[in-house]
Amino acid sequence: MDNAPDPAAPPSRPLLDHAELHWFESDDGPAVFGFRLEGAHSVALEVDWHHHVRAQLVCVEQGLLTIRTLHGTWSLPAGSGGWMPPAEPHTIAAYGPLRGWGMAFATPACRDLPDAPCVIEISPLLHAMAKRLCTGKAENAPRQQRLLPVLQDEIRHAPQQRMHLPLPRDRRLRRIASQLLADPADGRSLEQWAQWAGLSPRSLTRYFREETTLSFAQWRQQARLAEALRQLSDGRSVADIAHALGFSSSSAFVTVFRRHFGLPPGRYLARAGRDAQDGAFPARGLASPPASG
Repeated sequence: MDNAPDPAAPPSRPLLDHAELHWFESDDGPAVFGFRLEGAHSVALEVDWHHHVRAQLVCVEQGLLTIRTLHGTWSLPAGSGGWMPPAEPHTIAAYGPLRGWGMAFATPACRDLPDAPCVIEISPLLHAMAKRLCTGKAENAPRQQRLLPVLQDEIRHAPQQRMHLPLPRDRRLRRIASQLLADPADGRSLEQWAQWAGLSPRSLTRYFREETTLSFAQWRQQARLAEALRQLSDGRSVADIAHALGFSSSSAFVTVFRRHFGLPPGRYLARAGRDAQDGAFPARGLASPPASG
């Protein structure tokens, strides 16, 4: 996930225009404005650590966003809504022909809203209001600002989805996690990873669960599924992904994917895209309870 974008990739228009970028970095002006995310070509975009003055809620309709924070990593496929508080450091990587929408909130408008990055369920009402905000310009939309109290209420009470891959705090565990994020197919055993990091297998097992709520095996599987979503969004075949991520066969990969997301890979992406357009969003994410069984 830390690979640089391909310099030979076809150019795409910026995800945000100049005026939107200006409003993003200022609490002046409208308390909230909407913006569209559009990548005319297959996007391979990465933005290093940064932060914005405003908070943002981003919903993906097509493609995939991978967002890394100090708390962990999200993989947001179509239908996912990610909340980022004001001034929260993060990185962004976008894959596939990207399409979606977002809303940017001035800091004073974020009182009583989530104070940590999270993924929330997008209600049909929230989806409809976001679409309305995206139809106007930020600098001249006083009528749209009357939507703010309802927007805040919808976000405040939205169920949070477990769609992020938590990062451990211990530096030795982070070393292992970073290596697995860079190469999810690395097939070393728990004992081999423990020796590599200078831990006993028992300590690695105990600390990983204490700091991430997931066992080491579950965390590694989640990392592989996150990478699988990225590669699916790039149009790679199931067979290629299964081989690249170290699954024994295509059918083994499909079985794990279906058990986790509820659908096989192709149907999951197709349904997520349709539901995102309709304002009905899939509830099962990367760290959902079914994955930890």
